[in-house]
Amino acid sequence: MALNADVLERTAPLYERVSRVIPKIEWPSMAGDVDAILRLKREKNAIILAHNYQSPEIFHCVADVVGDSLALAREAMNVDADIIVLAGVHFMAETAKLLNPGKTVLIPDMGAGCSLADSITAADIRLLRQRYPGVPVVTYVNTSADVKAESDICCTSGNARKVVEALGVPRVIMLPDEYLAQNIARETHVEMITWAGHCEVHEQFTPGDIAELRASHPGVIVLAHPECPPEVVEAADFSGSTAMLSDYVEEKQPARVVLLTECSMSDNIAVHHPKVDFIRPCNLCPHMKRITLANIREALEFGRHEVTVDPAVADRARIAVERMLAI
Repeated sequence: MALNADVLERTAPLYERVSRVIPKIEWPSMAGDVDAILRLKREKNAIILAHNYQSPEIFHCVADVVGDSLALAREAMNVDADIIVLAGVHFMAETAKLLNPGKTVLIPDMGAGCSLADSITAADIRLLRQRYPGVPVVTYVNTSADVKAESDICCTSGNARKVVEALGVPRVIMLPDEYLAQNIARETHVEMITWAGHCEVHEQFTPGDIAELRASHPGVIVLAHPECPPEVVEAADFSGSTAMLSDYVEEKQPARVVLLTECSMSDNIAVHHPKVDFIRPCNLCPHMKRITLANIREALEFGRHEVTVDPAVADRARIAVERMLAI
């Protein structure tokens, strides 16, 4: 069935936002869903929170709030809508539910998980506490609510150093991302008891990749996410959370840059920086890419899939998240 010309006309300004990163021939396949999502948000009093790794047609055309895990957690607390649709992975939807227990929180695909969240359980933390009594547990937000409930405080890649330093102790258990913990240890000189969890996107990058990028693209500025191995972070020009990487490009305006992170991030930043040449070594997150315009539309139309957290778990997990947000 041909797309209604009115839909194309209504969505034309939105296409202009992403015209540098989405070919014009692809837009008609997206415009119908975009138009329907905007209508459904109004009808259902819904809001869409989208992570920086979402594809541009979601990030720039239907999302109301965008950012890294920390930004989404903070913004989730201020949501007035009745329904929150989380365009991201499951632990992010759980966090939104923890902070808004009275709201309906939907995730378009329940299979949108995370290798870090899958790497550790609540039972693992209880065993670590027995082994290291009295050592505080700092848990990355890339974890389940059950794991957060066993933790003292949460952190994100954007505030991990601040959280660790705020504890004022010489030793912490930092879970589950081994590389993030090692990178923060180098910055703070706090001893880290780590867990062998890794992000399946960031662990793929190597110092050899950086050497090859510098050889083939002279003058390129290399920005790395702190979930990358320490030797990659060491070889990069700058390391930080997705928000920090975006801010770096905004402030420094490098002529040529490469972001060692999920590749949709480069597309989303490139929309606002036409003079910056983005080199894109494309490592996709298979979990983030499970979120599409089509299933966001279905989530709003049919109320799927609602994310719930056991109240007994939620009360304890919320404390760890709120302690993070208070720093």
